[in-house]
Amino acid sequence: MKNKPKIVVLGGGTGLSNLLRGLKYFPLDITAIVTVADDGGSSGRLRTEFNIPAPGDIRNVMIALSEFESKGEELLNYRFGGTSDLAGHPIGNLMLTAMINMEGNIVDGIKALNEVLNIKGTVLPATSSSCTLLAEMEDGEIVAGESKIPAVNKRIKRVYFDKKPKAVRETVSAIEQADMVIVGIGSLYTSIMPNLIIEEIKDAIVKSKAHKIYVSNAMEQPGETAGYSVGDHIKAIYSHVGVEFFNSVIVNSKKIPNDILKKYKEQDVKEIKIDLENLKKYSLKIIQEPLIEISENKTVRHNPLKLASTIYSLVLGKIKL
Repeated sequence: MKNKPKIVVLGGGTGLSNLLRGLKYFPLDITAIVTVADDGGSSGRLRTEFNIPAPGDIRNVMIALSEFESKGEELLNYRFGGTSDLAGHPIGNLMLTAMINMEGNIVDGIKALNEVLNIKGTVLPATSSSCTLLAEMEDGEIVAGESKIPAVNKRIKRVYFDKKPKAVRETVSAIEQADMVIVGIGSLYTSIMPNLIIEEIKDAIVKSKAHKIYVSNAMEQPGETAGYSVGDHIKAIYSHVGVEFFNSVIVNSKKIPNDILKKYKEQDVKEIKIDLENLKKYSLKIIQEPLIEISENKTVRHNPLKLASTIYSLVLGKIKL
């Protein structure tokens, strides 16, 4: 394919990385736009000490798009133990922090590390600003910090930043040039929303003529989406963005084994309901495919290749819209 379709994926956390692991095997021009709002663990410490956007989600996305053998991935994810200043830091976070310092900014730091690691695609931060994510709960309580928001375990009304972040210019440009924009998979309020509430990114997505897809999670997330249906996820996104903009939604149709559902229920987590009638009022194309698999540790996750195949079929027009 001479001119590869331009695909932009927005999100953060393990969900975004899982999706990209599959997409990288298809002839696509991939740009991953990653939230940098994380304030916990190694990312939070490096963010505070060096006054940089959080590197953790970026590291995970770069690993997902890399051509590494398993040992290379294991190395970048290796965390130092003990009680020294290095304790808890993955090597990949330290490498990215070093590159940011060497190049003078996060965008050039990521580009330089992309070249070193031979990344298939482009990785961009949503913003170069170091901002704190805040959440207003339905009872009026304000919680500051991405890592602290789910821990409160209350219904979230809205999320916002402590100051107005400026989108990275290359990030906005990628959205403007995209043939397809994909939102998800990931934590609704702490991985997906931090991208969509940045003014320039929000405006670029709304104005874009690209086909816009929401990929739904399969399971609820404690502290964020307990009791949510697929329609509730989309309603929350539209509430933050202020306009309806998705063309399609991808949902899992494969039955989750009862023993796995029982295991989740013990943790007060349920399968996300696919509320078809509610979704139809949004004028969305609903794409249902058997996408999930059960991991070795008995958790539900999307199969990267099956999900990527569904998206590539959309690109090729095999799934009629």
